[in-house]
Amino acid sequence: MKVTLEKEQANLVKLDITIPAKDAVDAYNQAVRTISQYVNIDGFRKGKAPRAVVERHVGVERIKQEAMERLMPKAISEAISENKLDVIAQPYITSYEFNVGEDVKVVAKAELRPEVTLGQYKDLTVKVEDAVVPEDALDKSIEALLRQHSTLELVVDRPANETDTVVIDFDGYVNGEKIQGGEGKKYPLDLGHSNFIPGFAEQIVGHKLDEEFDINVKFPEDYHDEKLKGQDAVFKIKIHEIKERKMPELNDEFAQKTGKFNTVDELKADIQKYLDSQRERTNKINSENELFKQVVDAAKVDIPQTMIDREAASLTEDYKHRLAAQGIKWESLVKSQGEDELLKNINEDAAVRIKNSLVIDKIAKEENIKLDPSDIEKKFSELGSAYGMSAPDIIKQFGRNPDFIASISQQALNDKIRDFLAENNKIEFVEPAKK
Repeated sequence: MKVTLEKEQANLVKLDITIPAKDAVDAYNQAVRTISQYVNIDGFRKGKAPRAVVERHVGVERIKQEAMERLMPKAISEAISENKLDVIAQPYITSYEFNVGEDVKVVAKAELRPEVTLGQYKDLTVKVEDAVVPEDALDKSIEALLRQHSTLELVVDRPANETDTVVIDFDGYVNGEKIQGGEGKKYPLDLGHSNFIPGFAEQIVGHKLDEEFDINVKFPEDYHDEKLKGQDAVFKIKIHEIKERKMPELNDEFAQKTGKFNTVDELKADIQKYLDSQRERTNKINSENELFKQVVDAAKVDIPQTMIDREAASLTEDYKHRLAAQGIKWESLVKSQGEDELLKNINEDAAVRIKNSLVIDKIAKEENIKLDPSDIEKKFSELGSAYGMSAPDIIKQFGRNPDFIASISQQALNDKIRDFLAENNKIEFVEPAKK
């Protein structure tokens, strides 16, 4: 086999491949035998029709296609190997000449991995804001724990206040027309932690049990429903119940109920330990991300649009599946965000992902960082923990999917590169900027 390379663009080469006539004839004859096995030809048992009969029955071009499907995987593989091509996508055939008895002439194109020029990626000093634990974090955590163990008790002798939970009927109108989906029956609403539009919960405060009244609100300008953005609305309200939250007393008895603690001090110490560990974890993630960002920003690479298009198409499909799982239609998202803006964001995300991956691969090559079986096993174990499955079950379910294995391998390599960068650079934590 003979292969001639011609560089057409920075990351695209043309392969002129010549396959010897003998190899082509062998593949052609094998194609005849294969096709004759599954076609019905009058007067012949399957697999027994002569070549000329099969040619008349299915056509020479159909046989050539079958022969090419046999020839090309090996031919392409040898062309890539012999010329040491670092391809990023399966090469594709643009044309071929196949005359039985003659050498086969094939023209294929291969997209090569873009060349990455790394900037400085070792001996850097990267400043990262320290994820300081706020002074009131412990108090807020204890308050949240007390609230978690609180009870709601009915109130009948006073109006609702801003810390109560009420059970209400509500019915909304804009310009005298009923709001679609703007009603509720026996709806529990925590007046101190409401996610309703501004002014809704606040106007219920001060009203009594069984009282019926109207409240006036204005939908925010950035509200998700176009018809309601910035609109004045009236909601008819009826209060069915008012409930007061009773918080437990913070004492040793409460500490003993919440875990393996004997005293309040032990409980507080455990909460503080958790807050400190969260700070360490956040600092680790933030420092890794900032360091990686600086390394990627310093690298130079010209990413072909074809790579971005493929990655964007993959991201779009993944996005659609995730939306569907949440009961959201892609068309609805396009309508609310605008197709141009949505696709622009996806393309930008695709370009970032590709550059990240290329930089990771380049550092791995420069530093001779390679994956070993334990790295892959670790990722399978992490996935198993996330999905509540054992690593062997994860491997059994997904291990035969080449795309899944490729994704897992890339994640494992990403982890090793991040560890390498953390070991070979200095992180300096600084006080957070004042807001």
